[in-house]
Amino acid sequence: MRGSRAGPLRALAAANARYWATVAPHVQHELRSWRAPTEAIPDPELRALALEKLQQERFNAEVAATLATLAPRPHRTAVTQAIVALELLFDYLDGRTEQPASADIDQALALYQPFTDAVAREAPPPTGTRAPTGDAPEDWQYITSLSARTGELFRQLPAARTLADTANASARRCAQGQARLHTAAAHNDGQLQRWARENAVGSGLQWREYLAGCASSVLAVHAMIAAAAEEETSVQDARAIDAAYLAIAAVITILDSVVDVSDDHEQGRPNFSGLYEPSELPGQITTLTREAVARTHEAPHAAHHTMTLAGVAAYYTTHPGARRAEARATVQAVRSELTPTIWPALTVLHGWRAAKQTRAAMRRSRRVVRINSSHGDRP
Repeated sequence: MRGSRAGPLRALAAANARYWATVAPHVQHELRSWRAPTEAIPDPELRALALEKLQQERFNAEVAATLATLAPRPHRTAVTQAIVALELLFDYLDGRTEQPASADIDQALALYQPFTDAVAREAPPPTGTRAPTGDAPEDWQYITSLSARTGELFRQLPAARTLADTANASARRCAQGQARLHTAAAHNDGQLQRWARENAVGSGLQWREYLAGCASSVLAVHAMIAAAAEEETSVQDARAIDAAYLAIAAVITILDSVVDVSDDHEQGRPNFSGLYEPSELPGQITTLTREAVARTHEAPHAAHHTMTLAGVAAYYTTHPGARRAEARATVQAVRSELTPTIWPALTVLHGWRAAKQTRAAMRRSRRVVRINSSHGDRP
């Protein structure tokens, strides 16, 4: 990407000012409010998973909520709260469907039903979303509460009914991608590739990139929740936003797999980058990133969406795993395609990661001092 970076830079400055003043406080309040429901999950393993997601992956919700800066001030709080609740639901279901007990595709899709219901045109009936086959799992109350919170907030937005069908289609696409990716290893029957090839038709992406975009399409849903806060948003606008974020999400999924490949292999998880030959990945992601940028230009608030793409690319390309020899060509391909727009985000992320390392080192040092002091106090 070459040329002027003034638009994305102005979008970054505006988003930053709005975020810290009018979004961040509500993000933190919403995250705190879900602590008690998480601790109320009866099953200890599911409770531990939910707490881990809430504590360790809160950054996902904080980043997703940057899209709320696009919402007009009167609706910004509702958009922020809806995005946080939906992201918590997505992150939890992501971990939940990686569990061996969720190896059945239909069972995994049933767990994702509240996720798709959250942005449906109409709320589920008063009896609530139907639980997966058999008795309702012990985390069903937590799952449906997050869904209900998102839906209540989303449906009060002025353009919610206009965007609901497109948002719901994005959520269903995300659920299908997640469920099929997480159960593919257990079945090994080619269902993943067949599904992706069939559904990629008309998307403008090849099947692997389409599948990658589906897996992270929660970002497309977040973007449409934000767009629903503007009464003038049209169905055509929603489709343009969805198309842009399908491509952006594909870039995210591929970069995430590239920088996390070592951890995935150590923990026995499938890694998305394994669908590519190492030599073809830099070229494929260059084409994909270029397509993502082109699609952002077709959507309302194009500069903000371009800035979002640059921000997430900077996050992953400054990850420690990005320094691996096998990752360098792919990382460099993305950075080159997003130059110069990515430069400010790279500067911020490098500083953030350095500060994070410093804080971690200081905590380790304090623990060592405490341990040594306690040993020295012994008679």
